[in-house]
Amino acid sequence: MDKHLLDILCCPATHVPLRLLTEGELAALNRAIASGPVRNGAGATVTSAFSAGLITRDRHTIYRIDDDIPVMLADEAVATAQLGDFPDH
Repeated sequence: MDKHLLDILCCPATHVPLRLLTEGELAALNRAIASGPVRNGAGATVTSAFSAGLITRDRHTIYRIDDDIPVMLADEAVATAQLGDFPDH
């Protein structure tokens, strides 16, 4: 993802800046999705693994990246509080 774009993106709900998910964070998210249920902001079950994602710098919310395009919709976001083994750092 373009560094300039990443520098200006923020959570549409909280306005907290975003960063790319690390490999460990992405793996933990996808393990949680596979073992289910993980719900998005709209309450729907997330069934597809993420290939990439953005996370708020306060580590509360994850947004999917599809085909190098961030999906910045609060209803599609995943709260990290529901991810049991999500890394601390």
